[in-house]
Amino acid sequence: MSGFQYDHLQTLLALAEEGTFDAAARRLSLTQSAVSQRIKTLEQSAGRILVQRSNPVLPTDAGAVLLRLARQASLLDADARSALHGRGAEDSVFPMALAVNADSLATWFLEAVAPLARSGDVVFDIHREDQEHTTSLLRSGTVMAAVTSTADAVQGCSVEPLGAMRYRAVCTPGFQSDHAIASGDLAALARVPRIDFDRRDDLQATIVRGVADSGATQQARHFIPTSSDFAQAVLLGFGWGMLPEQQCSVELETGRLVEIAPGQYTEVRLFWQRWNLASPLLDAVTDAVRAGARDSLREFGAA
Repeated sequence: MSGFQYDHLQTLLALAEEGTFDAAARRLSLTQSAVSQRIKTLEQSAGRILVQRSNPVLPTDAGAVLLRLARQASLLDADARSALHGRGAEDSVFPMALAVNADSLATWFLEAVAPLARSGDVVFDIHREDQEHTTSLLRSGTVMAAVTSTADAVQGCSVEPLGAMRYRAVCTPGFQSDHAIASGDLAALARVPRIDFDRRDDLQATIVRGVADSGATQQARHFIPTSSDFAQAVLLGFGWGMLPEQQCSVELETGRLVEIAPGQYTEVRLFWQRWNLASPLLDAVTDAVRAGARDSLREFGAA
């Protein structure tokens, strides 16, 4: 395999995932010195330092290249074992690392891949990341597929459109009344408390950008870093926020929430990027994600 031994690559993978030589040794049922010797041998073969001996251990840029190779080899190995021993065989279960944005996780993604989780062929290692940043995990080899807002394929990956998540500006009727927010008054949103997922969340800012009074005081912001808790904070009247239609349609119908700017929305286009590698297991995950997106997301630009 390109001059690299499979067991050495798997040792590098265990070290990167476990974070310490001691933990990697326990996972592999080896001594710590044996793990250290395998990594040294792999570094000699690569002619590069592969890990920073920090706590936890971190891969170098060269280490990331070989980590990707190690994960690809593991995937192909799992595919072969599944073909030989059948679906759900204990030695063919594969840990698949994926990157998914929080709102997709909270609304449609888990339901889409649930049948595969129940099949026994795969266990999922989900990395929650903003849709704008999931591709960095693909580039580093940390994950083998991602839900992302990036249409340009990462090197070594293929990309396909999934659909759009549509977000609406909502709040409780009480919050609207307390802050005298007239229907359609976007400028008012720049002066009342809002909820952001975290400090990288730009959804709420986009709807008020350009309509805010330049002399307005700094807007009060709550930071609620999980999708379900974000929606709950809106329902509890912490502030206004942009919620996916999947999280607010029922509440809008029942009157628990009101739409501040009826007919206006923000769309986030989502894509599926995956390793460009022939793998029945990765194909099955892709098919499941594609079907789930088709059932739950809007077509780009749909009315």
